[in-house]
Amino acid sequence: MSTDIDFYELLECERTADDGTLKSSYRRLAMRYHPDKNPGCGDSEERFKAISEAYDCLKDPQKRAAYDRYGHAAFKQQGGGGGGAQDFSGFSDIFENIFGEFMGGQRGGSRGPQRGADLRYDMEITLEEAFHGKASDITIDVSGVCDVCDGSGATKGTAAKTCQMCKGHGKVRAQQGFFVVERTCPTCHGAGQTIADPCGNCHGEGRVEKTKTRTVNIPPGVDEGTRVRLTGEGEAGLRGAPAGDLYIFLHVARHPLFEREGTTLFARTPISFTTAALGGEVHIAGPDGVDHQIKIPAGTQSGRELRQRGAGMPVLQGRGRGDLVIQIEVETPTHLTSRQRELLEEFRATETGKECPQTSGFFKKMKSAWG
Repeated sequence: MSTDIDFYELLECERTADDGTLKSSYRRLAMRYHPDKNPGCGDSEERFKAISEAYDCLKDPQKRAAYDRYGHAAFKQQGGGGGGAQDFSGFSDIFENIFGEFMGGQRGGSRGPQRGADLRYDMEITLEEAFHGKASDITIDVSGVCDVCDGSGATKGTAAKTCQMCKGHGKVRAQQGFFVVERTCPTCHGAGQTIADPCGNCHGEGRVEKTKTRTVNIPPGVDEGTRVRLTGEGEAGLRGAPAGDLYIFLHVARHPLFEREGTTLFARTPISFTTAALGGEVHIAGPDGVDHQIKIPAGTQSGRELRQRGAGMPVLQGRGRGDLVIQIEVETPTHLTSRQRELLEEFRATETGKECPQTSGFFKKMKSAWG
């Protein structure tokens, strides 16, 4: 498994998740992928190691702050050992970003209008929709590019000019003793440009509030918390900067029959005690729309689990399907006819050794009496 997978994505949490949420998610996933629970499964072992690494980082406030700002690069050492010059440019960039406001360092400063913010949209789907996938239209209110100025922020016929204070760098420096202090330019506020005649529609921002309708394609096999990203459909950037992304967080509604764990479906199935004794079959309508026929072996006890291979949920962005597991619940009759009571009394007599009729023939009589 790649070590560059986002730690929050590994733990199935948002970047704003608190410590309790991170801990709860880690425990749940660790239990699911623990090697002892998945013996011989290399993928589960790799997944367990990855989520453990992610939690070890994010549970530490200092490591989490560094990761939130620089991602995996915050923990990668550059340059080789054993002599020779090492490349410390990565560390220099990080150092200047952290201390730029106090120590200077132009490389760490951001220039120009900043990218638009990412947005989140929560969507609830049914288990059947999660099985088959679907295309759904959503309507959102979001900042979009101003149509009057085409996102420039300037009135038509005019253009933004390079800021004379910072010369387009977005930051200014001042000498204070031995130190050079770098701050965001107070004139352009870090944009590196100024607008003398701002657009009257967007007031110089290059973006306005809009209502948009977008189509979301949900692939088969999605699960609770799956994210679908629509690139560039988030908030528009300031003055023509790139737009952010729109993330669709999926929530699968609770199903009246099935419970789900990964690609495996679980269902409790009641059967009569005569079916449990003699055997038979049950029919279950799955989320795939197929009537699944499952054979009940003779002598089945309550609580027994029967598995039908390949009748569960599809693998997300992969091949094959999980399994369907039914848990048997043997029902005890509460209202008996005189004939049914008579047969049960006959069966009780066989249990005490008073009579020894053929058991199979006896149960067939019982099954006939129960219809």
